[in-house]
Amino acid sequence: MSKVFDFSGDNEFFMFQNPKGSIPFVSLGSHVDVYFPPRKRSRISAPFVVTEDPKELPSIEVLPDECLFEIFRRLGGGEERSACASVSKRWLMLLSSISADEICGSIAQTVESEVVSDCKKADEQPAKPKEKVEIKSDDEECVDVDPQGYLSRCLEGKKATDVRLAAISVGTASRGGLGKLSIRGNASTRRLTDLGLKVVSRGCPSLRALSLWNLSCVGDEGLSAIATGCRSLEKLDLSHCPAITDKAMIAVAMNCPNLRSVTLESCSSIGDESLKALGRHCPNLECVMLKNCALVGDQGVAGLFSSAGHVLTKASLQGLNVSDVSLAVIGHYGSAMTALALGGLDNVNERGFWVMGKGQGLRKLRSLSIASCQGVTDAGLEAIGKGSPDLKVFSLRRCALVSDNGVVSLAKAASSLASLKLDETHRITQCGVFGILASCGGLKALAVSNCLGLKDMNFGFPLNSLCTSLRSLAIHNCPGLGDSGLSMVGRLCPKLTHVDLRGLQGVTDAGLLPLVQRPEAGLSKVNLSGCVNLTDNVVAEIANLHGETLEILNLERCSSITDVSLMSIATNCSVLRELDVSGCRVTDSGVALLARAEQLSLRVLSLAGCSLVSDTSFPSLKTLGRTLVGLNIQLCHGISSAAVNLLLEQLWRCDILS
Repeated sequence: MSKVFDFSGDNEFFMFQNPKGSIPFVSLGSHVDVYFPPRKRSRISAPFVVTEDPKELPSIEVLPDECLFEIFRRLGGGEERSACASVSKRWLMLLSSISADEICGSIAQTVESEVVSDCKKADEQPAKPKEKVEIKSDDEECVDVDPQGYLSRCLEGKKATDVRLAAISVGTASRGGLGKLSIRGNASTRRLTDLGLKVVSRGCPSLRALSLWNLSCVGDEGLSAIATGCRSLEKLDLSHCPAITDKAMIAVAMNCPNLRSVTLESCSSIGDESLKALGRHCPNLECVMLKNCALVGDQGVAGLFSSAGHVLTKASLQGLNVSDVSLAVIGHYGSAMTALALGGLDNVNERGFWVMGKGQGLRKLRSLSIASCQGVTDAGLEAIGKGSPDLKVFSLRRCALVSDNGVVSLAKAASSLASLKLDETHRITQCGVFGILASCGGLKALAVSNCLGLKDMNFGFPLNSLCTSLRSLAIHNCPGLGDSGLSMVGRLCPKLTHVDLRGLQGVTDAGLLPLVQRPEAGLSKVNLSGCVNLTDNVVAEIANLHGETLEILNLERCSSITDVSLMSIATNCSVLRELDVSGCRVTDSGVALLARAEQLSLRVLSLAGCSLVSDTSFPSLKTLGRTLVGLNIQLCHGISSAAVNLLLEQLWRCDILS
């Protein structure tokens, strides 16, 4: 078969080799290239090719990749490129190998003008950040548009392959390429390699955010290609990527000056050199999150903060092999730090936290979270409170050496403290809670959970130091707290609006009534889930006193609650949006009371595990369904499957769990 070597434009010609050594009308010897200049322009644009066998048709597939590459880079627009990419895998991979600067000049300008025109049209329309627009991509899947206007794509599991990335890259190139790409790998992610990231680097030069999670086959070669091809990268998130080393991270730091956020989690081959490079070459770096990276130590943290501490505003260090030196550097150089999270730092002692607070570098710190750090003590908390005058949010979890003195000292020193959360800190007692409420004048939210040291204590406490600023009180799963302790807290906090007392099995009506009777502003959110000793009396009191402000009421697993409570709710609560009576002793009559309440417009109703509710409640549930968007009737054995099917059919706007 003759082989076509060249064909272009107005000068139509073709060359071929004749294996037989002769052709009709002309005999020039064997293996001679013959040129036939046309006497007249043909009406048919396709060239005439002489072949050995007239049954064999010419095909562009006989061209080598180099020729196809030259043809493809001259294609006019996105539709033509996408159409060619859908022909075969070979064509797709060839098209994906063409970078933006390799497209012919005039064609590239045309494509660029189309993209600019589309962007102008998008800018003229009002933005709707809450709506998600779906655009059909060329690989027949949906590419989302985030509120900032960037094309966004997320691949998970077996959908993450090199071929799919190539299709996305070619299909979105005419629209500026992807702006955000997330890839979540698992055991079935085997066909994604560095080649896929190379394709993205060529087709999506405007990529701004990249997230790679649990990808063992992607290494330095792929990420380095992203670094050189996507210089507008602003956010990088790497999690469980063992093949990526400092080499690729250094390339990212040196080629992506706009980098603002970096997250590294369980990347066993990334260490101190990466952090040093980020500090030296990324002047806009604002957020760094490091978790369970075994090679990261004091040198990396010190190099990062000493170079970029004046721009870093958020940092998280968890599960790292760092010592007191790292916290000392943070306390000295973190002049721009507003949010800091420290967790699982086993090698940091009391001195590290004390020096961090004394460093006077955290003057702008507003949020601090410390978890599972056995080195933090009362002295360290006091130093942090004095060194962070703007601290507003503080969270302490699983720190065994912290006692009442530490949290009270912090509350006194940090005069701007507005939210305090204590979890699994067992040396905190009732004295510490009362001391916090009495000493912190601007505290608005207090949460104490899983603290075994919080127990009722028989002592008098002066009521002249009321915490009038507190609006939200949450006490979860503290089995030692009973009626006396809760009633005392209620007397100290007269302006509560949110009350969350989940799992307080030792509290009865006698302890809760003083708290619900005291608030002057009116309760809006009340969660009493798991308070098994409460009765209808306390629910009736809440409904009578706060019916005009109560929006959310959770009575899950309060086994003594009956239809009497539902009657009080139906009569007094006019703005209630969410009601949960799962596991209570309510019946069909109680549901009917809710349905007949004209002023009640429930959005979410949960009756899970209410065995006394049956098919009789179907008309009532249908009436409530006019306003409901969520209904939970799981484990309601009295409701038949036929009734459930009718509810699903008639309440099609409501999300029903059955």
